[in-house]
Formats: sequence, C-alpha cells, structure tokens
Amino acid sequence: MTTTDQIRENLAIVRERISHSCERAGRTVDEVRLIAVSKYRPLEQTKILYDQGIRDFGENRVQEGREKIPELPDDICWHLIGPLQTNKTKYLPGKFSQIHSVERLKVAKTLEKEYAESGLKVTAFVQVNIAGEDQKSGCSPDEAESLVKQVVALEHVELAGLMTMAPYYDEPERTRPVFRALRELRDRIRDATGVALPRLSMGMTNDFEVAVEEGATDVRVGTALYEGRS
Repeated sequence: MTTTDQIRENLAIVRERISHSCERAGRTVDEVRLIAVSKYRPLEQTKILYDQGIRDFGENRVQEGREKIPELPDDICWHLIGPLQTNKTKYLPGKFSQIHSVERLKVAKTLEKEYAESGLKVTAFVQVNIAGEDQKSGCSPDEAESLVKQVVALEHVELAGLMTMAPYYDEPERTRPVFRALRELRDRIRDATGVALPRLSMGMTNDFEVAVEEGATDVRVGTALYEGRS
C-alpha cells in the first residue's frame, strides 16, 4: 500500500473511532476537533491530510513550525501543542493562532505583548499537569483557577479552555481518571469564576477515544494517522 493510501485509510479509521466514541458518550462528531500532529513529518504527508479535509495541524516546536507553515496553504489553523519558552513568542503571530501550553502567567503576558504589537489575537489553553508527573509541563490543579482568572483578563489572548497530557499506559482505560479530573476541574473553575472554558484539549493517539468519552473537544493525534496498524 502506498504512503498516500495508508494515510487516507488511517484518517478514515481515526474519524470512525472518534465517531464511535461520540456515540458512546451521547455526543456529536462536530463537537470534536481532530488536530493532526505534524511534528517531524514531511510536508508531503501533511499535504495528504490537507487534501482529505484536515485543517487543524499541531506542532511541538516553534522553529519547525516557522519553517513549515509558509510552505502550506493559508487556511490551515496551526496549533502549538508543545512547551513554549517566552523568548520564542515573538515568532508566533501570523503563524500560530492556537496555543495549548500556557502554564504560567509570564507566558500569557508575553503572548499578550507580541500579539498586541501585531494587531492580532491568539486562542489559548491553560495547561494543567493533572497527573502530577515531574516530566510534564503544566500548572498544578490548585493553581489553575488563579491562572485562568489572570489570563482571561488579557485583551489579545482569548482563553478557550484547559489542556492536559495523560501518562502513557498500554491500557488506555487507565487514563480515564486523568481526563475526568480535567473536566471536573474545568466545571469547578467555571462555577467559581463564570469563565466558560468551553474547550478541553486532551487525548492523543493512544487514548483519544477515552478522552472523547470524557468530554475532549480537541484531540491531538499523530502516530495513528501516519503509521501502519500494529
């Protein structure tokens, strides 16, 4: 099977899995945004997914995105899903419109400065380290409400919701408590602050179905789209 055919088949399978997860959760598929993680992938593979209707792509590193974005169509919505250093924010306006990794106020304020100077706005997620893993980025659940209140006050940073990364498990069901905890944290913050936080960015190749069942609105899928089935 050619690479093109494999990617097309993989995409169809991922979409079907999302659809089935939505059915189990009593949701509709238009509630879930599929973000194709394009990090380390050649332009040709990104173009195949684009030709199949994908318009949301995620990059982990600012520099790779800067090199790739000008080579692809303008109607793509680029998501920065990896950690963000404040000295890299100057490269984001005009390229990335969604930032999933705001973990501290300094990052948010730097985004505010850069996007204000560019006359643009950026959509952002507060990243929460729900599982408390040392190697993962994100504020603690106890810090999330305060950070939300500070970020939502910024003029050029539009706060969409919360993001988390679950630990990797061979059994995806083990991630359910992490995704449920993020949803419940969002609900508590919403009730306490009045900030809607409509989007939850959670779930990757190994566990996106469980994430959808627990309320994910944005799933970040890479390997399942590009590689053959095991």
